[in-house]
Amino acid sequence: MQRTASGKDTNMTVGKTQIDTLVVGAGQAGVAISEHLSKLGVPHLVLERNRIAEAWRTGRWDSLVANGPAWHDRFPGLEFDDLSPDGFAPKERVADYFEAYAGKFNAPIRTGVDVKKVERNVGRPGFTIETSEGVIEAMRVVAATGPFQRSVIPPIAPTDERLTQIHSAQYRNPEQLPAGAVLVVGAGSSGVQIADELLRSGRQVYLSVGQHDRPPRAYRNRDFCWWLGVLGEWDASTMKPGREHVTIAVSGAHGGRTVDFRGLAHRGMKLVGLTKSFEGPVVNFHADLADNLARGDENYLSLLNAADAYIERNGLDLPLEPEARDIYPEPECVAHPILQLNLAEAGVTSIIWATGFTTDFSWLKVDAFDAQGKPQHQRGVSTDSGIYFLGLPWQSRRGSSFIWGVWHDAKYVADHIATQRSYLAYRDASQRQTAGGDGASAALVTDKSSVSA
Repeated sequence: MQRTASGKDTNMTVGKTQIDTLVVGAGQAGVAISEHLSKLGVPHLVLERNRIAEAWRTGRWDSLVANGPAWHDRFPGLEFDDLSPDGFAPKERVADYFEAYAGKFNAPIRTGVDVKKVERNVGRPGFTIETSEGVIEAMRVVAATGPFQRSVIPPIAPTDERLTQIHSAQYRNPEQLPAGAVLVVGAGSSGVQIADELLRSGRQVYLSVGQHDRPPRAYRNRDFCWWLGVLGEWDASTMKPGREHVTIAVSGAHGGRTVDFRGLAHRGMKLVGLTKSFEGPVVNFHADLADNLARGDENYLSLLNAADAYIERNGLDLPLEPEARDIYPEPECVAHPILQLNLAEAGVTSIIWATGFTTDFSWLKVDAFDAQGKPQHQRGVSTDSGIYFLGLPWQSRRGSSFIWGVWHDAKYVADHIATQRSYLAYRDASQRQTAGGDGASAALVTDKSSVSA
């Protein structure tokens, strides 16, 4: 049984279907481009192996909320009518939002259909797509599966069967873990929120902190999302050199608070440096904790300075917040860093690897990737004609990773598709005279290419 975006059940299988544009994935990226393609009159079909926005429902921990406020983390066409604009939507509410949004324009989404392989046709245009429900032929394919396809646990992970080891994608709540202390490796948004939740539950927590950016949750009565907007940071087109692997420590949990690692330490969390290696029950850490915290502080203070300068330059009446520059004294674990830890002696029974994700485009058998398997594209338009990507970090700018950024990236990709269709619709004078028409209909797009979901 499949369900469309309108909520109707259908027993209809894909079978042998022809469509102009096939979109793979019905998360925020797939819903966004479906809206734009619909507005442009492009016949398309969206396939999703699970439910709409499934990753928001089951791919994260139970207490997750959006990291941006409701006024910011949404599409332009629909607000969160049951939340304060400055609130942070719980994950289930975010998933419901995308399902409702798709229903607004009756997006042609089929759920429960797994795309197994996409191959370019030989000697004729378009692609052949193998799915769990049959074969589809499409002129174009949009990979809207996003960047969080396969969780990454580094090869240094120990093989000790006495330890429970999971990736942050498999973490749900503290009760899921056996009794004992926990080592959380990775201090980006996921790692720090999970570590904080475990600390609040009464666990002893060790948090391995690498390089990170640490923006204020809010400053002088404006959320950091607002500050990045007015300061032009969302529109940065390229990442600063050397910052490719720097995570962002920000959280909307508990009403939204600035992440303060020293504050976590003063509450009892043990901070350690970047995880280096394991030797039996002993884990070794780099001696870089103080430097990593200092660089995070530098990032934090630089945004405060830029905000102050913007306020003064524009004469804004926003309240002063001198306490935002207060920094906790160095806790013991920073002044005298832990470089080695015997997990058994420390009572550590679990390790949570908050070490990120990688893409998995193994199903996409096309010439659109570099030697490292990364998509080759310009703003989502692949180097392999007819293939598009959507939902990638820094796809067009820094804001691409956020919900609203995906929506704008999707508009660019959809416009490109519509433009290509208009070229294919061209007929020269002799063709128009022979056809006896005005050449407005596309040579490669017929009525058969339109599919009802």
